[in-house]
Amino acid sequence: MAVVAHNEAEVDLLARLMRAEAEGDGDLGMLMVGNTGINRVLADCLDFTDIRTITNMVFQSPGGFEATQKGYFYQRARESEKRLARRVIQGEMQHPASNSLWFFMPEGACPAQWYGQWNTGRFLSHCFYAPAESECPAVYR
Repeated sequence: MAVVAHNEAEVDLLARLMRAEAEGDGDLGMLMVGNTGINRVLADCLDFTDIRTITNMVFQSPGGFEATQKGYFYQRARESEKRLARRVIQGEMQHPASNSLWFFMPEGACPAQWYGQWNTGRFLSHCFYAPAESECPAVYR
């Protein structure tokens, strides 16, 4: 069963976001970006109290995803990317993004903290950051 309400347009939107943010990190990297996005929809805390849909999450401003400002994001999603998006929507989680609300691609090592949130790990080029469970219990499902 899906962990967030969605329609096919939102599956496509999430798939495009996952590709645009992490295609270079392969399927697993794209799944982790998807985890972070779905966590933002579920969170109801910190910067994400008004985010209730995949569409809201993808286009959140300020604080949204940089990829939405680039042309590659607006290319059609492939079926393989849509399958990955559906897996995330169904609740599949990948560590270190299981509870993450943020990620970024540093030039060097992952800082221990980023905007006050602790690093949960790195996968290839991305570092992932999660809030404390006491701050955002909804992302700890």
